[in-house]
Amino acid sequence: MPVPALGLLLPVVLVALWIFMGLRIVNEYEQGVVLRLGRFVGLKTAGLKWIVPFIDRMVIIDMRVTAEQVPPQDVITRDNVSMKVNAVIYFRVLQADRAFLQVTDFLFATSQMAQTTLRSVLGQVELDDVLSQRDKINRQLQEIIDRHTEPWGVKVTAVEVKQVDLPEEMRRAMARQAEAERERRSKIISAEGEFQAAEKLGQAADVIARSPGAMQLRYMQTLIEISTEKTSTIVFPLPLDMIQPFLEAKKALQK
Repeated sequence: MPVPALGLLLPVVLVALWIFMGLRIVNEYEQGVVLRLGRFVGLKTAGLKWIVPFIDRMVIIDMRVTAEQVPPQDVITRDNVSMKVNAVIYFRVLQADRAFLQVTDFLFATSQMAQTTLRSVLGQVELDDVLSQRDKINRQLQEIIDRHTEPWGVKVTAVEVKQVDLPEEMRRAMARQAEAERERRSKIISAEGEFQAAEKLGQAADVIARSPGAMQLRYMQTLIEISTEKTSTIVFPLPLDMIQPFLEAKKALQK
């Protein structure tokens, strides 16, 4: 190859290599923060992008929702109950430039904020509220953490208290309390049943008192029910009201 042709090819190769070194691929769920000589110059969205080699630097930020596990935290509630609580925090980056420029590591910072907020919020409520008002506590955690991460361009979408570990003696006390509560409800239901039964019996007695014949019919029905049982001897009291008409008829015949 002639020397002039070689001299012409070399710059072309260097330019092509320089262009190739500046190519970057940004995925659909990412954004690229571009720094030029250390100064922020803009964002790159999805697609094939080019930056100036050796001058520009592009940092890729994932814009998808991230689920971060909050490690178990030692918490003392307002009523002085010690427990361990862990949670899950869901968040995403809304502004990639602020997530990179305003905080050193937004993932670590958000996780630490969730841990401190979890201890702070649960320390202000009682144990019964932690167990019964989980949704309310989750919303409160989400609002507080989101307010602190907003300057970083991070949006906290949800916080879920995952597990509450109580001391063994507290679990036994709660089990005894639950058993006592079930027994109380059982007694109330039984008493209500007795009251309703007594009320119905009183109504039936009023009906029978107004209709003497109803008592005779009831006796006859009872005899029919007893006769179906396998008993050899039945002793059944017969009210005088049932035989009184026969006695009166006999006295009339004797006269």
